[in-house]
Amino acid sequence: MKIGGFQKTSLLDYPDRISAIIWVSGCNFRCPFCYNKNLALGTRELFPEDEILSFLSKRKEQLEGVVISGGEPLFQEDIVDFIEKIKKLRFPVKIDTNGAFPEKLGELLEKQLVDYIAMDVKAPKRKYHQLAGVDVDISKIEASIDLIKNKAPAYEFKTTFIPDLLKKEDIVEIAKWIEGADAYYLQQFKPISPLMSSTFENAVPYPRDYFLETLTAIKPFFKRCAVRGI
Repeated sequence: MKIGGFQKTSLLDYPDRISAIIWVSGCNFRCPFCYNKNLALGTRELFPEDEILSFLSKRKEQLEGVVISGGEPLFQEDIVDFIEKIKKLRFPVKIDTNGAFPEKLGELLEKQLVDYIAMDVKAPKRKYHQLAGVDVDISKIEASIDLIKNKAPAYEFKTTFIPDLLKKEDIVEIAKWIEGADAYYLQQFKPISPLMSSTFENAVPYPRDYFLETLTAIKPFFKRCAVRGI
């Protein structure tokens, strides 16, 4: 596993659990607003996998879960084997994914290796390539959405509300696309340097009122819907 980052304790990333976070190195997307640029490009110095597993094995009493983020976890060829090792330590596992690899996602669900899935829905279908920074096979994104909605033990969808690239109407379009999902979160954009595209480092996040106005418009589509980061 190419591990580009590790946080020993988090109270925020796995809902209702104290978790450790593993960030994998490398991603198939090039989202211009990505604040994990070095992880996405695979240029971070790597952590030895054995050291991470050894740490986890010693923290079974303190930790309640493990989050695997990135980068893109399912971009890793050996992600299934790696999660199997974590599950042998009896940790619940949450993964963050962009949804581009439904085959691997299906394998994880079939083998009951993942307990919580958080998928980024980048944009409405017509804008997906623009937000992802690459050509995207929308059929794979849709396949992942369907898998998560129908087979994930627990899950959420989320979208980062990027100034200028996405407007209220776009978020409503996404909401209609994934209507009926258990949970959807609209996240505030944070211009943290270095971003994948330096153009967005000077972008001004949407104001709170616009966020809440958009939230009101999409709430009816979901069982649970909220904003983050405002």
